[in-house]
Amino acid sequence: MTHARVDRLVFTCEHGGCEVPPASAALFSGREALLDSHRGWDRGALELAGQMADAFGVPLHAATTTRLLVDLNRSIGHRQLFSEVTRALPPARRKDIVERHYRPYRQAIEADIGRLVATGRRVIHIASHSFTPILDHVPRQADVAWLYDPRRPGEVVFARAWMRELARLAPELRLRRNYPYRGRGDGLTAALRRHHPDAAYVGIELEVSQSFVGQPDPWDRLKALLIDSLKKALAGATGR
Repeated sequence: MTHARVDRLVFTCEHGGCEVPPASAALFSGREALLDSHRGWDRGALELAGQMADAFGVPLHAATTTRLLVDLNRSIGHRQLFSEVTRALPPARRKDIVERHYRPYRQAIEADIGRLVATGRRVIHIASHSFTPILDHVPRQADVAWLYDPRRPGEVVFARAWMRELARLAPELRLRRNYPYRGRGDGLTAALRRHHPDAAYVGIELEVSQSFVGQPDPWDRLKALLIDSLKKALAGATGR
């Protein structure tokens, strides 16, 4: 008798807020507009991640410190790890920021996923993000997108399945894959892929247009559709 495999979900949100720690408040004095822009945080991403985690009864790893302090979705040494606000700080100050805000977040997620993989379960990691609908005066041509590594069959299959289920539920939505960014680029999911094989780890960055956020009916409907379509995609994956 063949037993169905049970995948384990992990939800994260790296850019969930635009908070500034008190020790760094002076750095951002007069930069309130920048903090509240798409450069400071992913508007709506934490709300969506929280509702998805609640719907599936799993914990959520989330951060609400602005990405302008240190970007939790970048690797140590990446040119975008620090923003123009913090890049010129003395090395000791930047190291302190990394030790206080970056490493604890990343290490907690790495440990959680490592424990789940060690039990023999495949982990499906969904990192919740959002994008500005217009960048440099150019409209983005998507409402929802999935970022993944096309070299990893498990990610290809799962992203397509979720996209297909959402398209069935809401054919009016503009759905894209590896847009407006490439899933192979530097990020938390890319780092985790280096530690876990395709059969053990599926890393998906979910990107949602911020045009929905703040519009109660469209936003609430989209969140419900994403949860429903994810449930259907997971049900279809059972037993492979």
